[in-house]
Amino acid sequence: MMKLENAIRILAGTMVLISIVLAHWVSQWWLLLAAFVSLNLIQSAFTGFCPAANIFRKLGIGKEGGSCCR
Repeated sequence: MMKLENAIRILAGTMVLISIVLAHWVSQWWLLLAAFVSLNLIQSAFTGFCPAANIFRKLGIGKEGGSCCR
């Protein structure tokens, strides 16, 4: 079973890569998505609140616990 921390890293990395591809091929405004993902990762490090972690928990990912994302 995948750990919650790993799922969040995969999601964040995927979103940043999608943002870069869309910025290159569609519009540079898509870089705002990468900025949003980055800011969310930073704020979750300080506050412990991570919307992605809450969604993943509801989906059953990370039920065994993990070292991050209370």
